[in-house]
Amino acid sequence: MSRPRIVIVGAGFAGYRTARTLSRLTRHQADVTLLNPTDYFLYLPLLPQVAAGILEPRRVTVSLSGSLPHVRLVLGEADGIDLDEHTVHYTGPEGGEGTLPFDRLVLAAGSVNKLLPVPGVAEHAHGFRGLPEALYLRDHVTRQVELAAAADDREECAARCTFVVVGAGYTGTEVAAHGAMYTDAQVRKHPMRTGMRPRWMLLDVAPRVLPEMDERLSRTADRVLRQRGVDVRMGTSVKEATHDGVVLTDGTSVDTRTLVWCVGVRPDPLVESLGLPVERGRLLVDPHLQVPGRPELFACGDAAAVPDLTQPGQFTPMTAQHAWRHGKVCAENVAASLGIGERRPYRHRDLGFVVDLGGAKAAANPLGVPMSGPAAGAVTRGYHLAAMPGNRVRVAADWLLDAVLPRQAVQLGLVRSWSVPLESSSPEVARVAGRPERDAERTATTGTTGTTGTTRKESRPEPAKRRPGGEPAKNQPGGESAKNQPGGEPAKNQPGGEPAKNQPHPPRAAGKPRRAGEGGGTGPARGSGKARKTSRSSGGGRAAAPSGPTRAAGPPADPGPEPPANQPPPGPDIAPGPVKRTDGRRTEGDS
Repeated sequence: MSRPRIVIVGAGFAGYRTARTLSRLTRHQADVTLLNPTDYFLYLPLLPQVAAGILEPRRVTVSLSGSLPHVRLVLGEADGIDLDEHTVHYTGPEGGEGTLPFDRLVLAAGSVNKLLPVPGVAEHAHGFRGLPEALYLRDHVTRQVELAAAADDREECAARCTFVVVGAGYTGTEVAAHGAMYTDAQVRKHPMRTGMRPRWMLLDVAPRVLPEMDERLSRTADRVLRQRGVDVRMGTSVKEATHDGVVLTDGTSVDTRTLVWCVGVRPDPLVESLGLPVERGRLLVDPHLQVPGRPELFACGDAAAVPDLTQPGQFTPMTAQHAWRHGKVCAENVAASLGIGERRPYRHRDLGFVVDLGGAKAAANPLGVPMSGPAAGAVTRGYHLAAMPGNRVRVAADWLLDAVLPRQAVQLGLVRSWSVPLESSSPEVARVAGRPERDAERTATTGTTGTTGTTRKESRPEPAKRRPGGEPAKNQPGGESAKNQPGGEPAKNQPGGEPAKNQPHPPRAAGKPRRAGEGGGTGPARGSGKARKTSRSSGGGRAAAPSGPTRAAGPPADPGPEPPANQPPPGPDIAPGPVKRTDGRRTEGDS
């Protein structure tokens, strides 16, 4: 008799804990498969320290294969779930497709950046949900300070060293607090004009910082931010964003090249594609984290609306603390459904919150006891070390080195601006230059009665001409490129553009890729006797997938002619920095 098959979608706090607990409970009795687009678990609470240069990126990542030896890891993104056929369709990192059959499915897809209908934000802002976004922000802030120190124009200097963070929640507060310390340390090496220093702004429509936390934590965080010179403006947000700055809701115009979007998160759009009852985008489950009417389907973390038994009528908030606990209870209940152990409802006890404000400053209320100053800093870092499932020694070593050595403020140029768009259903994965996109390779082959779905991953858009951080030079990689530069508007003999006369197979015009968050897909009809197939769209909406293996919508698109034999393909390994223009001048590009 074959062993039951358990598939877990997502390796965030909930998915990782579920996989780890299940591998212990069901060893040799079930096959556990973890589907995730990356091969690591990301410890999100320490991501602001990566952006501030305190921790190296690998310190906040834990290898899935190394820490889950009895779990099969499959790299890919789930873009279709057939609940009736008990299969999950996914697309791998190199475009290959596959299907995972299951007897039990745990949906722990997590969350993505929350979008608001503010003009210009999608084009000029960047989120803070994944490692690529943190790496981009560190490079971007470093570059802006260096350019500001070398600028001849006083107004340009002020704009480049002004950084606007929208959202005074947990993430936004820590980004602003660590960012202010990082830029202050950097200007000691790159002195600016007399009377000028980096300026950080923290905006939120809420009446206070950390509005969802204890008021004493809010007062502590607000006091520390203001002491560091952060311009905290509550009851204010962004009305419009442009390349040159932002317009606030109070009518104020702020010249800036940096807009960090930390207004919150929303559940992964995959949840709504199932056609099951949801609560604000979160899949409704019972106290046992099981979907009513679907005994094979469980959900946990940010993707699930879990009843809060301590507050009847409420649901548990979307926090890492709850997601981590969801994972353990979900694993126990999945095992119980297979006859291993007994199931139990999810009931939590609030352990308090910790907010790292950089240096020795923090705000914490462990077990309801409010703390601030160095004592809170020690409790905060101790909590993170205890909560991390790995890399504790390396993290502690980086903290020690940061306390005794100056930070290294250098640009690595590994992540470009267009690689981390705000509108993305996969903030954990950076877009890669030169890789064929799924929407350009696949075609829709639906029948006369079928509907067309689209893949989860968006087509790579044209690099924005005007991004925060300076208008890139026309011959710079990562910006609006010259016609002979890879990564932008291709030359006539470049792949993806108008082919040269000696190039075969001219490409057909492809439609403009739909941004994530745009609708257009229709959910699967309920009550159908056919197997329900769901598919991720390139936007926030979902569309029913065809019965065939292809899932991309729109007309057939040709990725373009093959490059000449002596033409290297465009890629992310192009050296960043200024290159010579044809007119002899030098310009800076946006990496």
